[in-house]
Amino acid sequence: MAFTRKSTDQRLPDDPLQLYRMLAVTNRGPAAVWGHQQDVLRSWHQEKSEASDVAIELPTGAGKTLVGGLIAEFRRRTSQDRVAYLCPTRQLAQQTAAAFDTYGIPNALLIDRVVSWNAADRARYESAEAVAVSTYSHVFNSNPALGNSNLLVLDDAHAAEGYVASPWRLTISRQDESAYLDVLSVLEPALDPLVFPRLKRKEADSTFWSYVYLASPIGITDRAVQLEEVIGSAINGGKLERKREKVARNVWKFLQGHVDRCLFYVAHRQIVIRPFIPPTMQHAPFSDPARRIYMSATLGAGGELERAFGCKKIERIPVPDGWEKQGTGRRFFLFPELATDLAADPTQLSAFVSSTIAEAGRAIVLTPDTRTYESFVESKLPDGYPVLKADDVEDDLTEFTSKPSAALVLTNRYDGIDLPGNDCRLVVLDGLPARGDLQERFLHESLGAVEVLQERIRARILQGSGRATRNTQDFAAVMILGQALTSYLSGRDVQAAMHPEVHAELEFGWENSRKYDSANMIENLRVFLRHDEEWAEVDGDIVREREKYARAMAPSSRELQRSVKHEVDAWQAIWSNQWDWALKAVRRVLDQLQGERTPRRYAAFWNYIGFGITQRLAQQTGDQAYLAASADYFRDAQRMSRGTSWLSHLASPSDKAKAPLAPQLDELDEAAMRGIGVQEAGFASAFEERVATARAGLTGTEFRAYEAGLVVLGQLAGASESYGNDNDEDPAAPDAVWIFNDARWVTWEAKSEAEPKGAVGPGDVRQAGSHLRTTETERGTSAPSDSVCLLMSPKPAVMPAARALAEEQLYHVGPEQVLDAFDRLLRAWRTARGRVISSLTSAELAEIFQAEKALPSQWLPVLRMAPVRQQRD
Repeated sequence: MAFTRKSTDQRLPDDPLQLYRMLAVTNRGPAAVWGHQQDVLRSWHQEKSEASDVAIELPTGAGKTLVGGLIAEFRRRTSQDRVAYLCPTRQLAQQTAAAFDTYGIPNALLIDRVVSWNAADRARYESAEAVAVSTYSHVFNSNPALGNSNLLVLDDAHAAEGYVASPWRLTISRQDESAYLDVLSVLEPALDPLVFPRLKRKEADSTFWSYVYLASPIGITDRAVQLEEVIGSAINGGKLERKREKVARNVWKFLQGHVDRCLFYVAHRQIVIRPFIPPTMQHAPFSDPARRIYMSATLGAGGELERAFGCKKIERIPVPDGWEKQGTGRRFFLFPELATDLAADPTQLSAFVSSTIAEAGRAIVLTPDTRTYESFVESKLPDGYPVLKADDVEDDLTEFTSKPSAALVLTNRYDGIDLPGNDCRLVVLDGLPARGDLQERFLHESLGAVEVLQERIRARILQGSGRATRNTQDFAAVMILGQALTSYLSGRDVQAAMHPEVHAELEFGWENSRKYDSANMIENLRVFLRHDEEWAEVDGDIVREREKYARAMAPSSRELQRSVKHEVDAWQAIWSNQWDWALKAVRRVLDQLQGERTPRRYAAFWNYIGFGITQRLAQQTGDQAYLAASADYFRDAQRMSRGTSWLSHLASPSDKAKAPLAPQLDELDEAAMRGIGVQEAGFASAFEERVATARAGLTGTEFRAYEAGLVVLGQLAGASESYGNDNDEDPAAPDAVWIFNDARWVTWEAKSEAEPKGAVGPGDVRQAGSHLRTTETERGTSAPSDSVCLLMSPKPAVMPAARALAEEQLYHVGPEQVLDAFDRLLRAWRTARGRVISSLTSAELAEIFQAEKALPSQWLPVLRMAPVRQQRD
């Protein structure tokens, strides 16, 4: 008899754990849910089951697919919810559906084009008889196919920003030359007149080819009608390549009528138009479901998840006890650029990488952008080596794993590729993973607001390095390439913010790379890949170090987490054309960004947004109070963006017509003039005696006298505070610190006793590079923008291995430059004292110091002439 009859057993589980006990009777999965999975499921069921937004953190290999699947199936069975389980890629969706089959969770795999979907499978989802397993694109779309869910489970949420933002992100590529130039021409009043000709030229200026400019929002507002017309004409007039036109048509449905509420990021190769935070709460397929569960291997702090999903508050279920230090498999990090011979002769690096890949057989290579990808394929692979791309393995990895020798080279793809066991034993990370869309590049490179992207960068490194270590028995080598990535991972604070297991692995790999040559590195790699008793002894060292570490919160995380709900509020208001509400939200953002570790450059960006909103409100209402507020916002944006050029590149005709005049005296110079008035009282009648002692210390080599001289030099420079290292037992502390209020910090590492020959080594560079962060920790606040660390050494050069570690804010200074600054300041002080400093105004004092080239804006550039990264041996 071919009729379907309802089962008489209609039992409903009391909780997800009982559900799995029911499923385990007949499924092919594990006999029971692991203890840490039970902890997470209990936390959700007992404490968070009614919350609208919940994030669950479980490391790779800890079984998050089963946890997410049981929550989905529990809601489907007990509440008749329609559940969509979303994955970033088709490949991950297929893996998830296969896992659900093993666990006994009814599911319908709904991927590819909607017209190709199995109608019966879709009906099973619609009637809540199965969990839909699909991709983000079928919800975040102008014509969503899964728009009626009651529960969304969002897998790999830490990697989802690009997928979530895609419906609101319009890209005009330079490949569509006519469309690009049409849009660029309308943007001319919103761009710096010096920048516009560079962008217009067909051949990119090598200096500016990759720079990302922000078009003036005021100029965008003034040209909104023309922009709507020219963008619509480009999309509908056949000016885009067919595939790009199809994508653009879908995005234009979201952006049309909202152009004046978007940011325009302009680079030579493309223009990206998008809201800063996607307005997902106005997208019903995402906002209508009563519950959203975010599954992630790393959640972090700092509001990254909320910004990515446009959600004001996401409650969190943290990593279960016992898993905060436990990792998955073993990674052996290699830093070839630190090996003694390769650091001395970087031209041999490509040959080393090539031979290492040839010996490994199969390697997965992860690059942040197309240019790095092309360079790697061209120069770092063995001749004739098979190269596979993402499309080659989208449905089946056997195209890669079946080959004895092959390189799977991917761009900006740090998730979604699982290569356990012998599938792959070598992972290559080439380049710092901070080059996503133009908004991300603007934040990282142009604005310099690294702190707002830190969690994203760390997550990509963590996930990328774990592509071939998917369970506790796995092991794989991870090769780190590129100066930016090598320098980033050399930072002690960066390592401390990683998972303790990764922290220990990175520190071990770093130490064993920089002290030896590449031949030793290869021999160590072979020992690791044999993974026998010889390696087991070494592995125990890593485990012991892991137990000493606890994951540290990254700088500014607390302030960024507090501000994010107001950031989301602000952009929701902007998108809804509610500018007065938006301005109130911007003010609250800036209030929250004024904490112990203020992320100043990110605050500068929000001040600039406030400037644009107040200008709009002044125009709409005629209220002159908005113009006064606008001037304050703009000056704060200038003050907090010192050391970056993004705001100067906004010197557009649109902004020049509205922005207040720049102050005559530089903020740093003004702070120094105020500081000189304070420092004068400290010198009193002992001025000449103290400066003579200080100069003697700075002309000698004895380290205590030299450091004392630096402290006096800071007082002469007008630092509001100038102090040294009173604790000789703390090698991490700077030798001198100059604080110019909130305008600038200068930290010093002085190697006065070094011989004036040879080259500065890696140890000195790493020690100096941490001084700003050490000072931030001691003072409980973030360093102002463009703060620096000066490494004084009489050595004329810097070792290549040391250059690879150097951070951007580190400069090499010789003793003669220090004395030159001292003498300039001393001459200015003597002149000012002759006129009685207390009787002089700041402007009069500045005039005296300017004449002797003794203002900070004059002597600091001299001390910054030799960035350590660019020094030679």
